[in-house]
Formats: sequence, structure tokens, C-alpha cells
Amino acid sequence: MSTDKLNEKRLDHEPPAVIVERGWRYHHLGIPTALPKPNEIYLEKFKLYVSGFSTSPYGIEWMRFEDDSPISDLIKTVPHIAFEVENLESALAGKEILTPPNSPSDGVQVAMIVHNGAPIELIQFRNR
Repeated sequence: MSTDKLNEKRLDHEPPAVIVERGWRYHHLGIPTALPKPNEIYLEKFKLYVSGFSTSPYGIEWMRFEDDSPISDLIKTVPHIAFEVENLESALAGKEILTPPNSPSDGVQVAMIVHNGAPIELIQFRNR
């Protein structure tokens, strides 16, 4: 998909171009918080607590960061939307990469890009 397609105006009822043109699927909305949430899971590698995703019918994930978390300040302060993609490498082509591809868990590859100042997570599941 060309950059022009990504920047074309769309009508209110039309889905985003990445869904129509590339087949990306909504996965979750990550929201930074400073408040502890019930049932947090600690990700030591990222010095990050996550919660809510497994029980949210809407895919809401809360993220609470330790002060010395290596995660980008943009991700720590601005909510992000996450899309599942078929091929992470091709989805990243030509994008401004915020966090290079990494594997937070077995069978999962993720990366973060930036679009208009907003972080966007791209996720590829290998074992589906």
C-alpha cells in the first residue's frame, strides 16, 4: 500500500486503510497507567506490569511501568493500538520504527511504529 493510500481521507463509516488494503486485524488498545490494577502480570524484561487484556471483551490492556523501564517514553505516556499482521517484516517496510521486532513470549513477534506521533504495535503470531 502506498503512503498516499494511508493518508487518503475516508468517510466516517469506512474502516482504516490498513484493515481494508492489508488485512490487519484489531488486537488491543494499550493504555499507560500509574495506578496498580487487579491481576497484573509482571514482565521483568520490560519492567512493566500488564493487566486486563485476558478479561476485556474489547481488548483493553493496562500497562504500568517501573521508573527504569527500558520502554520508549512515547509508549509509556500515549495509548497505543495494536494490530495483528500476517507478516511483520513486510508490515514494517517503510515505517518509522519505534521498537524493533522482538519476542515478548513464545510464538509472538512484535514491533512498534509511529504514525502522526502515535505508537502503533504490530503483532505476528507464528503458531496459529
